[in-house]
Amino acid sequence: MGVSELKRCSRCGESLPRAAFAGNRSMPDGLQAYCRECSAEYYRQRQESKGKQVRVKVAVPDGHKRCPQCQVVKPHSDWERNRSSSDGWSSYCRECRAERNRISYFKRKYGLTPAELDDLRREQAGVCCICLDAPAEHVDHCHETGRVRGVLCFSCNAALGQFKDRPDALRRAADYLEGNAWKPILVAPGVYRLPS
Repeated sequence: MGVSELKRCSRCGESLPRAAFAGNRSMPDGLQAYCRECSAEYYRQRQESKGKQVRVKVAVPDGHKRCPQCQVVKPHSDWERNRSSSDGWSSYCRECRAERNRISYFKRKYGLTPAELDDLRREQAGVCCICLDAPAEHVDHCHETGRVRGVLCFSCNAALGQFKDRPDALRRAADYLEGNAWKPILVAPGVYRLPS
């Protein structure tokens, strides 16, 4: 190996191949002063002196990637594509990404953390507070104020939506189901008398 193919690291003092150094256009030779290993160690020490923790680099086989959340090395089939990232894959595996999106959605839409949502379900014994039968899975809220009312099953939540959150319409529906269907009596054009 020729002399021009080696460079001396100014931190560890070793003469290493040029490929062992990261690029730096502001330096005369176009390379950093420290080798990649020394740069990584220097960065880790600086971050730890600030009280921050640096993620340990793990060897990953080709066609795989390590998820920073679950810390599992998974094949690329467990990842979504992302053209804007340096490696072409999303930052988190599909499973962790879905969980992060779910947490973010509930926080953004309802102001609920996962613990608060679990507390709501626990207060309802895990069942819908309208039908008292199906599992509580859908957050119900007032569309005017945004206040969370409870956690319902899909059917009850959809039913409230179909009745447009109108208690008067729901009361008439309950009366109808109990056989007390009111038949509007036309008093004048466009005017109906309600049952007493």
